[in-house]
Amino acid sequence: MKAKVTEKGVVIPKEFLEGIEEVEIRKADGLVVIVPTTKSDPILALGQNPVECGAPDASECHDKYLYGST
Repeated sequence: MKAKVTEKGVVIPKEFLEGIEEVEIRKADGLVVIVPTTKSDPILALGQNPVECGAPDASECHDKYLYGST
């Protein structure tokens, strides 16, 4: 497919972006790259702000502290 570049840029057909809410547009090595972005996954943020709990092995033995098991 070819598209005319206007003073406002280029229009990408909506059917190319089905199910996509947001894209990242970047230019790299003479190419224009359009990449769908995803909403951040909260599981990936775990551990970014750890708390002090006084148990030096809590990350390795968390079951012991959560459930009282060994």
